[in-house]
Amino acid sequence: MNLSRAQAWPLLMCLPAIALFAVFFLLPLALVMMLSAYSFKAGVGIVPDLSWANYAAVIFDGYYQQLFFNTLFIGITTALVTLLLGMPEAYVLYRMRSPWRTIFLLIILGPLLISLVVRTLGWLILLGNQGVLNSALMAAGVTEDPIRFLYSAPAIVIGLTHVLLPFMVIPIWTSLQKQKSSVVHAAFSLGASRRQVFFRIILPTALPGILSGTMVVFSLAASAFATPAILGGRRFKVVSTAVYDEFMSTLNWPLGATIALFLLIISLGSLMLYNRLIERRIQRWA
Repeated sequence: MNLSRAQAWPLLMCLPAIALFAVFFLLPLALVMMLSAYSFKAGVGIVPDLSWANYAAVIFDGYYQQLFFNTLFIGITTALVTLLLGMPEAYVLYRMRSPWRTIFLLIILGPLLISLVVRTLGWLILLGNQGVLNSALMAAGVTEDPIRFLYSAPAIVIGLTHVLLPFMVIPIWTSLQKQKSSVVHAAFSLGASRRQVFFRIILPTALPGILSGTMVVFSLAASAFATPAILGGRRFKVVSTAVYDEFMSTLNWPLGATIALFLLIISLGSLMLYNRLIERRIQRWA
């Protein structure tokens, strides 16, 4: 089918972006898929023979099943915690007026200006056995011995929540910007309670932002490496740290590529299912 110049021009404008996407995403992904089909032999290295052994190991081995469970647990829990903290913050930001809104927005975005490793090391100091939190608890007489916060799922969730909270607040705040304050005032004037206003006006308006925010936070939390590696250590491992170990320690690149592919597939599948469920709810409330 022949395209007119006006129809072909947008397609030509997209070609550089398509080329970059193909070179920097599709091509590496194809290479990872090809590498995952190879095998690894100690003393020999990567053997380019097609095998399903890596896939079988990841699917049926309880160790890798636990890794994926840990990763999904961290991703889902972080998304829920950031939602519980981010929704009130976004609503407060929405109700603010200048110049306080600008100041509050800078406070929310401020942590993004600091290195991720530096922020995570800060939590390492706070949550350590001799850290600020344990010292305060022992000084207050709450506990006699230090509580082990580090190298556990809660420590990773705390660190990731601090890192990813802005990615939840900003989308929800952007969605709330579409809601006129006069609608809320009208609802109160007609006798609606605060609960009714929240569930019938504010929450449906914020739902697209909640959808995008939770998807972004879950994706970043499930694929995070630095925070789980520092706060989780060797006791609580997730998929990203396992992939790093396979590539850098054992040098079993085919198995590491297989684990990474499964993380991609599971994350995409979870996000697509979640997006479908939330979109149905949005259409029901629309």
